[in-house]
Amino acid sequence: MFKRLTLAAAAWLCATAAIAADAWPTRPITLVVPGAAGGSTDIPARLLALKLGERLGQPVIVDNRPGAGGSIGASQVARAQPDGYTVLVGNTGSNAINYTAYKKLPYRPEDFVALTDMISFSNVLVVPQASPVRSLDDLLKAARQAPGKLSFSSAGVGQTTHLMGEVLRERTGVDVVHVPYRGSAPATAAIVSGETQFMFDNLTASLVHIKAGKLHPIAVTGAQREPELPNVPTTTELGLQDFDKVGWMGFFLPAQTPPAVVRKLTDGLVAVLRDPEVARRYRELGGRPGGMPQAQFTQLVDNDRKSWGALITSRQLQLD
Repeated sequence: MFKRLTLAAAAWLCATAAIAADAWPTRPITLVVPGAAGGSTDIPARLLALKLGERLGQPVIVDNRPGAGGSIGASQVARAQPDGYTVLVGNTGSNAINYTAYKKLPYRPEDFVALTDMISFSNVLVVPQASPVRSLDDLLKAARQAPGKLSFSSAGVGQTTHLMGEVLRERTGVDVVHVPYRGSAPATAAIVSGETQFMFDNLTASLVHIKAGKLHPIAVTGAQREPELPNVPTTTELGLQDFDKVGWMGFFLPAQTPPAVVRKLTDGLVAVLRDPEVARRYRELGGRPGGMPQAQFTQLVDNDRKSWGALITSRQLQLD
């Protein structure tokens, strides 16, 4: 009798969960952005949130949780109820780099299920427009003439904007100072104002300032030149190896989220990312619109976790 009751209860719970998943969403959804408002993750997330809300029939709220290399926002989602209402807009730092960069991290890869990418982009090496530096050779010469005087800003310890600077320091032997900020927006503001002397910024954050004549681009980190900056060489063209990595941002849910909810949200995200207006706005930001299949994005995240991990380990760039 007890066994029959247990089986019946299990069947009832499964049926209830299926009904709830089918009805999802019935209340607002929160996109947790592990970066500052106005930053490189925040801007494309807000562009997407309105259209996603229209498609799903519920408001989509952006909640900024910057700090600790994205781990504050990521850990919040890892601990959230796995019901589809709390979504992480993760990135290369929070969901690939951090696992090796930090010995003590409040979340693990298995705490999340990856959905799809939102946008991908190169980093661009920039200096303030008023700087006399106009090339990579100029920057290295200035750094060698004043050891420990030049500083570079980053969106936070362990972000690609930080690690690219560390690799430059290791590869060229220059003595420069890392200045981490709480997110992309304040880091970019620092380089625009001249508070720091250079930065490997996300192209999506810097492009508007480059076009406005506030920043001067020296190089991009992708394998090929960027359509928005056709005259700016790649770091590989300038003789720097292993600088051809690109960054990405994408969507993650807590592990154990019902598969039906995962599918419904993923389908909604992909549909919005394929919207011509959204794709156009993302390209204007200097990025490539996402929307890859879930399995492909999951593999990308796993591959980047391993490749960045190998780089961090080989360079002994432990961050805590």
